[in-house]
Amino acid sequence: CGSWTVSNLVWLGLNAFLFVWYYRVYDVPPKFFYTRKLLGSALALARAPAACLNFNCMLILLPVCRNLLSFLRGSSACCSTRIRRQLDRNLTFHKMVAWMIALHTTIHTIAHLFNVEWCVNAKVNISSDDYSVALSVFEDGGNNTYVNFVADKIENPLGGLKVAFTYLAGITGVVITLCLILIITSSTKTIRRSYFEVFWYTHHLFVIFFIGLAIHGYGRIVRGQTAMSLEEHNPEICSENITSWGKIPKCPIPQFSGNPPMTWKWIVGPMILYFCERLVRFWRSQQKVVITKVVTHPFKTFELQMKKKGFKMEVGQYIFVKCPEVSKLEWHPFTLTSAPEEDFFSIHIRIVGDWTEGLSNACGCDKKEFQDAWKLPKLAVDGPFGTASEDVFSYEVVMLVGAGIGVTPFASILKSVWYKYCNDAINLKLKKIYFYWLCRDTHAFEWFADLLQLLETQMQERNNADFLSYNIYLTGWDETQATHFTVHHDEEKDVITGLKQKTLYGRPNWENEFKTIASQHPSSRVGVFLCGPEALADTLNKQSISNSDAGPRGVHFIFNKENF
Repeated sequence: CGSWTVSNLVWLGLNAFLFVWYYRVYDVPPKFFYTRKLLGSALALARAPAACLNFNCMLILLPVCRNLLSFLRGSSACCSTRIRRQLDRNLTFHKMVAWMIALHTTIHTIAHLFNVEWCVNAKVNISSDDYSVALSVFEDGGNNTYVNFVADKIENPLGGLKVAFTYLAGITGVVITLCLILIITSSTKTIRRSYFEVFWYTHHLFVIFFIGLAIHGYGRIVRGQTAMSLEEHNPEICSENITSWGKIPKCPIPQFSGNPPMTWKWIVGPMILYFCERLVRFWRSQQKVVITKVVTHPFKTFELQMKKKGFKMEVGQYIFVKCPEVSKLEWHPFTLTSAPEEDFFSIHIRIVGDWTEGLSNACGCDKKEFQDAWKLPKLAVDGPFGTASEDVFSYEVVMLVGAGIGVTPFASILKSVWYKYCNDAINLKLKKIYFYWLCRDTHAFEWFADLLQLLETQMQERNNADFLSYNIYLTGWDETQATHFTVHHDEEKDVITGLKQKTLYGRPNWENEFKTIASQHPSSRVGVFLCGPEALADTLNKQSISNSDAGPRGVHFIFNKENF
């Protein structure tokens, strides 16, 4: 958490530095002396956030280059565990950068609205003696003498609209601002969860956004005095005698030129990287995927077992799946629930929307009769991609916390633990697992209970039942269920899961859980892994910090959250 905070501070510091630096670039040097006379402080207030926009638009694509991040994550030689944990927060950083872009876009747009207003007014009041009006008299006679980019006299209130829709900077500014508004509003949690297709399609407006961004500066509407003109015409001396310009040798008519476009230099590198990323994804999507088994589970969940030539995975990784029969464009992420030791890879899918329901029907989950293999839909698979769960075997003690279907990455981990424990228990660094699973509905336990029963039996046979401590919490039940649970409470096995460990009711007291684990492992680094909601993530993160010792020899809880 400390390194993540440092990274945030560095990023915020760079934004602050760029803002202040470019504000002074346009507010202090003599090059923009006359431009400041025309536009006032709005000039620097428009250009400073523009520099920050360039910087953040350079960064926004990098966190979503999944193959690049997986490559960096997997290169243990060049990436320490601390750096890899920061890479796991790629989507959080992506959202932070997006909000920073929105902030600087707002400042940039408002400042330019004032700039346009003053430029239009200077042309309208051409007979006035105002200084800015005098600067607007210069026309472009082929020698770039003008400083006011508004060429014609335009009566307000139509002046601003004409500038917005007749100049390249205005048109592209309107387009990229609309794209940004649509992208951000469709990315809210409500839209993303309830109308994923809207989020997915709208997010691809980023292509138009970046094209507009790259050409936005080619209008060169921000103009400054040329270097040669500054040598002949010193604005500090000549600005007081504007009527004598061109009449005396020391004050010739100043020459102006537009700022060359710079944005493309900031974004061309990330755009090339992202283009390569999409090529890799396309190549992967063309590789044949065979569905070997479809298993329906309770709680509107079904399992797909698949094979693909050359597919290699690690625990806790995820893939993106496309089913052309349901949608030719949409890709959806799913955590792998199989172990690397198995000869297939699998995902568990909960039916929560149109796409997952369409895939379920295409796989025949809505039919009771046996489904022929040739009737199963064709799938495209991209991945696997790395996540925080890959580091689970780097700790001696781990806490695995899953909420609802968020237990899926831990299915892969627990399966792999079982295989490793059976084959080479002595060399296994992981010595203790604390597993927590929170569910609202009893049906959700059914598809995962078999795996826990297998692990429980295996550990007992090897006289190491303490290796895995699991706590299953039921957070929702009705009166009928409560009566049933009470009647069967004294039975040897739990009435819900069939495990010897009884199901707990309500929610865990996380402070007590952390303190208990800290007391049992006083000098250990405990990996805390979560796949669940943000509210639970905040709670576990705070507990990890508050229950970690200040000294290097004490217990330290390292929080990791699945993000995809």
